[in-house]
Amino acid sequence: MTSGTVISGPRTDADLTLGGFHPASAPDFLPPSVLRSLQLQRLRAIVQRAFDRVPLYRERMRQSGVTPDSLRSLDDVQRLPFTEKTDLRDSYPFGLFASPMSEVVRLHASSGTTGKPTVVAYTREDVEVWASVMVRSFAATGVHRGDIVQNAYGYGLFTGGLGAHYGAEALGATVIPISGGNTDRQIMIMKDFGVTAICCTPSYFVHLIERAAELGVDIKSLPLRIGVFGAEPWTEAMRDHIQASSNLKAFDIYGLSEIIGPGVGIECECQAGLHIFEDHFLMEIIDPSTGLPCPDGVEGELVLTTLSKQAMPIIRYRTHDITAIIPEPCACGRSIRRIRRIGRRSDDMFIIRGVNVFPSQVEAALLAVEGTLPHYQIVLTRDKGLDQMEVQVEVTPEVFGDTIGALERLQRNLAHSIENTLGLRVDIRLVEPHSIQRSEGKAKRVIDRRGETK
Repeated sequence: MTSGTVISGPRTDADLTLGGFHPASAPDFLPPSVLRSLQLQRLRAIVQRAFDRVPLYRERMRQSGVTPDSLRSLDDVQRLPFTEKTDLRDSYPFGLFASPMSEVVRLHASSGTTGKPTVVAYTREDVEVWASVMVRSFAATGVHRGDIVQNAYGYGLFTGGLGAHYGAEALGATVIPISGGNTDRQIMIMKDFGVTAICCTPSYFVHLIERAAELGVDIKSLPLRIGVFGAEPWTEAMRDHIQASSNLKAFDIYGLSEIIGPGVGIECECQAGLHIFEDHFLMEIIDPSTGLPCPDGVEGELVLTTLSKQAMPIIRYRTHDITAIIPEPCACGRSIRRIRRIGRRSDDMFIIRGVNVFPSQVEAALLAVEGTLPHYQIVLTRDKGLDQMEVQVEVTPEVFGDTIGALERLQRNLAHSIENTLGLRVDIRLVEPHSIQRSEGKAKRVIDRRGETK
């Protein structure tokens, strides 16, 4: 055990030992009153830790006139200041740490493509919590001891690989730490090792399905039965495509490095929303414009507070992910609440001729039309001061080899589907199969060239 503040309270993860997961007694099934009491206890402790040890939080709380002692109920969290991603970048590298480096056993970081990366830290207890929520995540999807899990999330500074690895291993599954890339080898391992579950981005699994067919491997003939897909927004239409093209059941997992990594929430076998592990993460839904809370069932921006993170507590983090709390209890019996699957982010939105557009809307419109593949790219340009939007769409080999008239009909159908969805006419360009670059990580859907001179 490390020295310093320890979050006290019931040992809710007691049943998450190696090979000993017992769903009926897990924290997922705590009575709501017990869960809320535990949340408040942990909230008070973590806010006190942040106030005592992190100058940024101490200063902001003082400016807001809030102290840890003023937290009388869970609703009082709304009095605390928000944390933004810019706060993590501005505090680079260790400015938000609440533990000395002698207690930090792990560092992860974002890719830093927009400047300095965001750095996150873990104590030994933090790593144990991370493994426990990932055990609960895999168990919710039906992964169990004896499964063979191919982990195709990237290892290294990205949190996905090691997060999934620790959880699957602690559950008692066999883990293949293959990481991302080398698609042909992924398929060989999947086939030869009898893989029963896979973890990767949904767009990469679609690529694996296609490449397997080219290599003469029928994905449907493999024992693969569970896919745990995350790290990028994806639609219900994408799930339908994946499940129709394979025999697996596709589950959405949610997480973000700033909070812990994967394991903040996941779908259960009902596939009816993401259960958030509320004993470790306090969630709010706010109006992204006003910052005020939204009622259950009303769509808004997800805000998360870590309740047990020692090395780097995060208070009211604005995720920019758009969702809503599902008020009805889940048929699986879990008492931890659900949110709707996240199909878009407020900062993914772009505006074309006064219309707000999200890539997920385009994806859903395209996949509603038969003959297209879930590979597309949105190219934004500006011509004579007017914004233009072109959607490049891959079509199946059968359609691409069809008559000119058939291709023109498909093009019109796609344009009509998008116009019905967006209320906006856009240019559609049909491209041959495999012409849009595949990603081994998060798919890049939008290319914005409006800043280029023309």
